[in-house]
Amino acid sequence: MSESFIVTGWRSGAASPSGSGYGVRLRKADRDGLIRRSWGSVIIDLPYGTTANANVDGAAFWVDCSELRSAIIGRWMLSSGGAPWPEGSPPTLKLTLVEPGHFVLSD
Repeated sequence: MSESFIVTGWRSGAASPSGSGYGVRLRKADRDGLIRRSWGSVIIDLPYGTTANANVDGAAFWVDCSELRSAIIGRWMLSSGGAPWPEGSPPTLKLTLVEPGHFVLSD
């Protein structure tokens, strides 16, 4: 079932050194094809054995905000040098579906 998709780094205006306010943005077409509303959240394995959970049950996720948000993702981006990034130049990452509701994120 291993399919990979390109995602970009995302940060809110309130992104902080703690990692909060960071995540990855999916194209809406990829979100609609990969993620089910009924899951509630997804598991994302990061390099170095870290795992994050991201909620996918909010109305905003399905309307305008197709981001998988997690402070754990933010801390990984910060520690790996992927964040912060220059305005308008978020990093490009690979999100791989390994089974329903479970992904691997890599650079």
